[in-house]
Amino acid sequence: MPAGSPSTTGPTAGAPSAVDPAAEGAQVVDAAALEGRPASRVDITPEAAALLERLRGRHGPLMFHQSGGCCDGSSPMCYPQGDFLTGAGDVLLGEVAGAPFWMSASQYGYWRHTHLTVDVVPGRGSGFSVEAPEGVRFLIRSRLLTEEELALPEVVAGG
Repeated sequence: MPAGSPSTTGPTAGAPSAVDPAAEGAQVVDAAALEGRPASRVDITPEAAALLERLRGRHGPLMFHQSGGCCDGSSPMCYPQGDFLTGAGDVLLGEVAGAPFWMSASQYGYWRHTHLTVDVVPGRGSGFSVEAPEGVRFLIRSRLLTEEELALPEVVAGG
């Protein structure tokens, strides 16, 4: 290998880490950045809230559903309210910038100790989510719940 060449010892050598939030060009959102806000299981960055407001102007009331990771890589999907039907197998985690945020009850079983923050990054998202034509995609940043958030009432299934 020539001197000064990047290491190529592994399949992802030289590639950004899949767990490196800076690799997508976005800031890390931590609990300290959200000080003063009421405890919640889900929040939204100012950039994502601004995009959501623009999308609401075009599509009307919106909602999120955290996908299970099959075809779309576990992305928060944004739909016009009523286009995605929730049911007994879904839980309402909260509301972000006026949009309800849903997740399947089975997935919540795995993520129950996790705080989710909706962010937005450049790139192509799922064709089913309303932000797809914008050249950006919604993304979830996660961290463990704080003690205050752990004390929140448990969510219940039933959409």
